[in-house]
Amino acid sequence: MTPERTLVWDLPLRLCHAALAASVTGSFVTHWLGAGAFRWHELCGCTTLVLVAFRIAWGCVGPRHARFADFVRGPRAVLGHARALARRAPPVVAGHNPLGGWMVLALLALLLAQATSGLVANDAVVDAGPLYGYVSAAQSNAVSWLHRLLSNWILAAVCLHVVAVLAYRVVLRSDLVGPMLTGFKDGLAPAAGIERSGRGQQLVLAATLLAAFAALLGWLLVSAPAFVLIPS
Repeated sequence: MTPERTLVWDLPLRLCHAALAASVTGSFVTHWLGAGAFRWHELCGCTTLVLVAFRIAWGCVGPRHARFADFVRGPRAVLGHARALARRAPPVVAGHNPLGGWMVLALLALLLAQATSGLVANDAVVDAGPLYGYVSAAQSNAVSWLHRLLSNWILAAVCLHVVAVLAYRVVLRSDLVGPMLTGFKDGLAPAAGIERSGRGQQLVLAATLLAAFAALLGWLLVSAPAFVLIPS
């Protein structure tokens, strides 16, 4: 590695980021397509839930800059970074900056709540989430209201995220997309990056975590009691 090209984002993190973008986009598209695409909507939601669970776990056991401890900072650091942004002179950060770190947490929390609520939500006609049988109709209706509300919050958060990335690119001349695609960031000392050795072990650990979360959700779906169709 050289100071001009430093490895910052590991492969499992980058793949999770891309897969989450695809699953969330798919969730919105299949929702807008209506009842005919409900099963695809359900699949996208379950995929999102597994990916979010993986990202939370990876934030605890993954490489340096994937960990929450690396980028979750207190109010003083967040305000300091905001002031630096206002002056158009933010410090160079290898991983997520203090503001971006809280955006990551907010998005993960929203997606976790949305995907979880979708498991027992219903559309008040004939379709319901795969775990609808675990709750009463009244409980499902309440969760369905929350599910619809969260979709608006997620859309707003995603738009804010995209606007921030574009602002960094246009105003600050800082590319945030390229490093998330390639894993490498320019202008950093090698010490700021992550170890390139042990990538095989990282992939095995990531695959194991992902498979475990998928298996757990699959077991819940298979063992769930059947739901009664809701009359229109």
